[in-house]
Amino acid sequence: MAAPRVLFVNHTSAIAGAELILLDVVRAWRGATAFLFEDGPLEGAMRGRGLAVVKSRFGRGLSVVKRDASLWRAAPLAGRLAGLTAEIVGAARRHDVIYANSQKAFVLAALAAAVTRRPLVWHLHDIVDGSHFGTGQRRLQVGLANRFAARVIVPSAPAAEAFVAAGGRENLVEVVPNGVDVTRDPRSRENLRRDLGLPDGALIGVFSRLAPWKGQHVAIEALAAEPLAAEPTATLVIAGDALFGEQDYAAELRAQADRLGVADRVRFLGHRADVPLLMQAVDVMVHPSVAPEPFGRTLVEAMASRVPVIATAAGAAPDILDHGACGTLVPPGDPAALAVALRTALARPANLTDQLDRAEARARAQYGVAAMQAAVAAVIARVAIAR
Repeated sequence: MAAPRVLFVNHTSAIAGAELILLDVVRAWRGATAFLFEDGPLEGAMRGRGLAVVKSRFGRGLSVVKRDASLWRAAPLAGRLAGLTAEIVGAARRHDVIYANSQKAFVLAALAAAVTRRPLVWHLHDIVDGSHFGTGQRRLQVGLANRFAARVIVPSAPAAEAFVAAGGRENLVEVVPNGVDVTRDPRSRENLRRDLGLPDGALIGVFSRLAPWKGQHVAIEALAAEPLAAEPTATLVIAGDALFGEQDYAAELRAQADRLGVADRVRFLGHRADVPLLMQAVDVMVHPSVAPEPFGRTLVEAMASRVPVIATAAGAAPDILDHGACGTLVPPGDPAALAVALRTALARPANLTDQLDRAEARARAQYGVAAMQAAVAAVIARVAIAR
């Protein structure tokens, strides 16, 4: 059987975590087609992976429909959404499988799948619960998945459990852990810091887009807490930007650092394409999300880079960190507990080497890109054959 013709659909052309996973997935599908709702960096990256790119005429501006907002916010866009769906229908007719890589892409791709009778794979990169999505959006997503999805790929058991708890059919779910490819830079940490323009002293890194649920404000509050008074030269490095309309939160983070008297100890680096290098230059990596994460790419990158990890005990983090054997878990939204954990990690405890050995081995054995590519390709092949 010839390889199925796959239409990869994504709603944004900004490159965040879900798009990084998509860029790894499509490496195995040169010659496939990417349907993007808007212009942006993802277009060039997709072309660089050997995909043809189709851009919608109607897709811009959908960021006004937040995932935790009422569906009524989408009502003024009804005409454009209809035009966008018609475009996906036209593209889908020339392909064997539709692959939706985001929640907004999935909703419209499900309607296109219903019209074209093409099998639909939804790569769900979210925890479908009330902390992330409004009630109407959850019901819509799960209802469309139960009716029109051939498979729902999720990156972790917690993401699968949340989908089923929201009413999703368990037999639709395929757990495929995200793959992360980390090649360690041969430069010393000191040379990396010099080349990257980072300060001396203890460095604490937070690497994710700026959004309230990502918890950068908790890390800033922890930096100002009493346990870190013994580390007056410790600097918090925040790499990431407000990609999806969270500019007010980004401004509040700067105001918070100033209000707490630590503005000179917080470096905002903005969006960076060299996160793996930055990761290797810090002394400890913090994953401070206040809501459950479906995965945690930066956790695996830090583990593979032999950087100590502190993460909140929610979502997939406990599984990735082997319930604390490969890092330190703290309660979500608890800056005091985070400050204590940071102070301990920066003191380089005696058991740290064993923890880093275990973390690196786990990252490379369980979260490789090749394994993810093979598993996703197998799902696509099965649904194509079933059709």
